[in-house]
Amino acid sequence: MATRDCRFERTQELMQRLFYRLLPLLILTSAFGQDWIRTGTGLGVEKVRIAVPDFKAASQDPKNTELLKAFNDTLWNDLDNAGIFELVSKSFYPLGPIGAPADVKFDAWSSPPPNAAMLAFGNLGVSGNSMAVQGWLYDVKNVTSPQVLGKQYSDAATIDAARITAHKFADEIIFRLGGGIPGIAESKIYFVSNRTGHKEIWAMDYDGANQHALTRLGSISLSPRVSPDGSRVAFSSLTKTGWEILMYSLELDRLVTFPRFGGTNLSPAWSPDGTRLAFSSSRSGDPEIYVVDTSGANPKRITSFKGPDVSPTWNRKTGAQIAWVSGRTGLPQIDTMEADGTNAQQVTDQGYAVSPSWSPNGQFLVFSWIRHYGPGAPGAQDIYLMDIASKQWVQLTHDGGRNDFPYWSPDGRHVIFQSSRSGGMQIWTMLADGTNQKQLTTSGSNTQPNWSWK
Repeated sequence: MATRDCRFERTQELMQRLFYRLLPLLILTSAFGQDWIRTGTGLGVEKVRIAVPDFKAASQDPKNTELLKAFNDTLWNDLDNAGIFELVSKSFYPLGPIGAPADVKFDAWSSPPPNAAMLAFGNLGVSGNSMAVQGWLYDVKNVTSPQVLGKQYSDAATIDAARITAHKFADEIIFRLGGGIPGIAESKIYFVSNRTGHKEIWAMDYDGANQHALTRLGSISLSPRVSPDGSRVAFSSLTKTGWEILMYSLELDRLVTFPRFGGTNLSPAWSPDGTRLAFSSSRSGDPEIYVVDTSGANPKRITSFKGPDVSPTWNRKTGAQIAWVSGRTGLPQIDTMEADGTNAQQVTDQGYAVSPSWSPNGQFLVFSWIRHYGPGAPGAQDIYLMDIASKQWVQLTHDGGRNDFPYWSPDGRHVIFQSSRSGGMQIWTMLADGTNQKQLTTSGSNTQPNWSWK
């Protein structure tokens, strides 16, 4: 078992690279700027200028102070992370608390220096073990009919509940001001961490809070992929019989039965309708892409190329195509095909390209790419985004280190990825145009992130 552990310890990234030889590199035609990316991801529109004063205390309960801080910090960060707002600096705010519609002085908020278009405000009160929150969103340029949103929430008087309530209110605001696209403040991220001594599957909130282990298998687990309905996580794990696809039920909080296929089985991926699972398996000798029902039944091989085929990802919009990493030309490249294996086409043709992820709108792939690959070659491993139809691409990371395993947020405005830029391997997020990059994990080594579907 120790020998097998050593062989596979370097994770799926090494598994992708074991089979490839060095090839000369030419440079793929570069993109003509990033305007087409911002348009496709919804980031090209003018940002809404919004003021978010701290919610006002609605009771004198001692818990109010800490719950208000958790709520106010979370709401501000959620709106700041959304990528569609320009948050008015609090130093420009008018004096005095604002906790109800009667407190709103329209001219003070809509005129310079705040010059806000929108105002999010409200109050939070604690009574015993219960918390009540009232929140409003006002168009302060519209004095006659300003209210865009009014919500009331009640929950337990805890820090976690205050954060969840702030997430819900932020998502309501983002939905109404962001073109009807649901916000991601309540979404989850699944990843691999070694902080317990073994590589286990972990989960956290989208902003890095509430990090906790899901599995405790004491082995090596990789490539978590949560189902579209959020009920299960498929992943690959080194078991007594080799690398198998395992299934973890988030509802039951335990592993559930899933068939064994023989050979090395890696990188599972859910179809957008949740009825099928694609993965790489060497059960027939050469690693190929297979598709099975969600129960693991009816396996169908959909690739039959010389060289390893790994890391499938479905077209999130249509479910009719799959992109994957193909070794048929030597070094790994990104290819696409119909979901039945027909019409295979090569997307990248130079360098070393791995870890594709298909955007929710079906327009883009993000992937990790070493464009200049070879001894002494310039450049690094960075995250790139490519428009599938035009093959135009743009480089999203430039900060050194190894950047890999990108994955899309459910709103298509963000990308999560792993990076070694801060020393060890950690998980980062950024907007889909490469801006606003933030580190989410700090403890241990954290890799291979996966974003929930909603």
